Amino acid sequence: MNEKIYEKNEFTAQKLVTLCRENGKKVSTAESCTGGMISAAITSVSGSSSVIELGVCSYSNRIKSEILGVSDETLAEFSEYSENCAKEMASGAKRLSGADYAVSTTGVAGPTGDTPEHPVGEVFIAVCSEMEVIAERFLFEGNRETVRAKACETALGMLVSVIEKDLDLQ
Repeated sequence: MNEKIYEKNEFTAQKLVTLCRENGKKVSTAESCTGGMISAAITSVSGSSSVIELGVCSYSNRIKSEILGVSDETLAEFSEYSENCAKEMASGAKRLSGADYAVSTTGVAGPTGDTPEHPVGEVFIAVCSEMEVIAERFLFEGNRETVRAKACETALGMLVSVIEKDLDLQ
């Protein structure tokens, strides 16, 4: 199953790089639970250097706060596993890099680290554009590797969808 997910990640990353290169768009990433998988998928595509500006692996709350600008209030009130945190991470990556778009992930890949409020497989993904910041909560099934790969695929897909919408290509 994971092989199919990785193939989808490669396909979607290729689509993203082509879309951005053809339209002069730049992207950045802020990743927690995916640990750089989105950046790795993008940079595995030849020509991605003209597209990707920045990739931050922000596993700790200190980095989320100090580098990406996630507010202490957000972390205290909503936690690092929240739509609010994902939105602030994406906004921070866009601000830091000057890219046109940024995507972020935060969640519980497992098999440990879950709580009654935040089960294994819960991932929040956000995309920040010039116009808006959108975020969604997902609950992926599977082991740690599968959760991370599905989150990566979903994040890449969301990023492509937002860019296509902005370019009126949908």
